[in-house]
Amino acid sequence: MRSVRIWILATLLVLAGVGVGGWQLLPDDSGESRAILVGTSDSVTSLDPAGAYDAGSWAVFSNVFQSLLTFEPGGASPVPDAADHCAFVGNDLRTYRCELREGLTFPSGREVTAEDVKYSFDRVKRINSPVGPASLLDTLESVTASGRTVTFHLSSPDATFPFKVATGAGSIVDRTKYPADGLRGDTGVDGTGPYELTTYTKGKKAVLAPNGHYEGALKSTGRPVELRYFADGEKLDAAWKAKRIDVATRQLPPEVLSALNASDPTQRVSEVDSSETRNLYLNTRARSPLHDPRVRQAMAWLIDRDRLAATVYDGTVDPLYSLIPTGITGHTTSFFDLYPKQDTDKARELLTRAGVTLPVRFTYGYGIGRGAAAEEAAEIKRELEASGLFKVTVKGYEWTDFQERWASGKLDAYAVGWVADYPDPDTFGSPLVGTGGSMNTGYSSKTVDRLIRDSRRYADRGEASEDFSELQQTVAADVPVIPLWQAKEYVVTSEAVGGGQYLSDGTGVFRLWRLTWI
Repeated sequence: MRSVRIWILATLLVLAGVGVGGWQLLPDDSGESRAILVGTSDSVTSLDPAGAYDAGSWAVFSNVFQSLLTFEPGGASPVPDAADHCAFVGNDLRTYRCELREGLTFPSGREVTAEDVKYSFDRVKRINSPVGPASLLDTLESVTASGRTVTFHLSSPDATFPFKVATGAGSIVDRTKYPADGLRGDTGVDGTGPYELTTYTKGKKAVLAPNGHYEGALKSTGRPVELRYFADGEKLDAAWKAKRIDVATRQLPPEVLSALNASDPTQRVSEVDSSETRNLYLNTRARSPLHDPRVRQAMAWLIDRDRLAATVYDGTVDPLYSLIPTGITGHTTSFFDLYPKQDTDKARELLTRAGVTLPVRFTYGYGIGRGAAAEEAAEIKRELEASGLFKVTVKGYEWTDFQERWASGKLDAYAVGWVADYPDPDTFGSPLVGTGGSMNTGYSSKTVDRLIRDSRRYADRGEASEDFSELQQTVAADVPVIPLWQAKEYVVTSEAVGGGQYLSDGTGVFRLWRLTWI
């Protein structure tokens, strides 16, 4: 996913002037009815689940749509939401069946049927948007519906399929409101989640009202919420300091995050080590200046992650040396094992053997307003050019344009944040380095694809560790991607708002309903 979904490693909660007990209560219908204003610099690519695979869009989806399954806070396995129950049929992990919950209705009042569920999955696959989640459903061969029963037929064993059903890719839409062969063009939403979208202005705001007809895993829905979107972290910070928002999340500037004061009585801070990562993706196609793996290996010898984390991000991220982050099953240090320190001589030797003209010239793209992406790009350019071996042209693009450029293979190199779709190492495999994955680097490895398939055969996910270890070794040798850092998750709320520590936790769900007035 594009840049959220997070596995908690450790949590620091700063509680000012209030007991913990008040934070843990689910909101009800009593008390303050004013909307809680939540600010973010994430962007929404599309309000149609078939057309978006990014953190900003999925944050909305997890509130206005339902999937058959969802994740409880901190949960490692999905639980029923729109479904009454789900399970694999037989032992081959190729048939997955769900029974739909009774009494679900769309905003129009029409009952949700198994045909709506089938329609929702079918259209994601059929539309196959270049910036959509179709690649996440790569093992889904077909869907059948009968009564309230939905059956998914898989092309190969896939123990991770229930996790995928629980993501934004599994959002259930009203088949009478969404075209079968194209994305919905208006700003309407017809879902059955805990919130209804009452107003949406692209790049400005999304107004959410509790859905009184919601039936699902939640005991109750939350307070009214208004999401406010800002072009970059600096504008988000300015709004926070001016008290125009009650909650600030994703992403305040690094210098602001590093200076957060635990004793400030005017705010509450949640800091969580997460599995959100950021990688440098390299175009491996024949026409790319980075096509030769020795050129990409040379780059891996020159990247200084420690400096990047310390200077650009003020220590608010940790250097990352593997595709799978710390805290997730299968994590290794494969890039550190092969490229333990910056070494210009080794990089030059590789480029000489490759027979390329020096310096190697390529273009590095980044998304404008995406955290410290511009500063990061400048630092990576400096590190590569300091060797005299590379000449980097840096270009920033508006977020949607940036997505389309990487999806169409037009960029030589680009850095993108990745938030886990679900708490399993598979989410760092197929979407990032599998053939036809969402990062679209042109990379294809029979070894990597085999390891991804083999890893999905294990219902006990710990048994897949060996496959993921070999996968990461292969990726470190081929270098279609260079891991840069692993993030921490920060949520800042005013002293009047509780529940910020529950907003996100690595399961792909943005829990706006956990926010409440104190």
